[in-house]
Amino acid sequence: MGEVGCNNFGGGFALIVVLFILLIIVGASWF
Repeated sequence: MGEVGCNNFGGGFALIVVLFILLIIVGASWF
């Protein structure tokens, strides 16, 4: 988890996907 690259799209997209999945899990646990 320490990779650094000039292309920030891949890491940013992966981060958004992970946050979205966590949001779904938290939402499912609440509702």
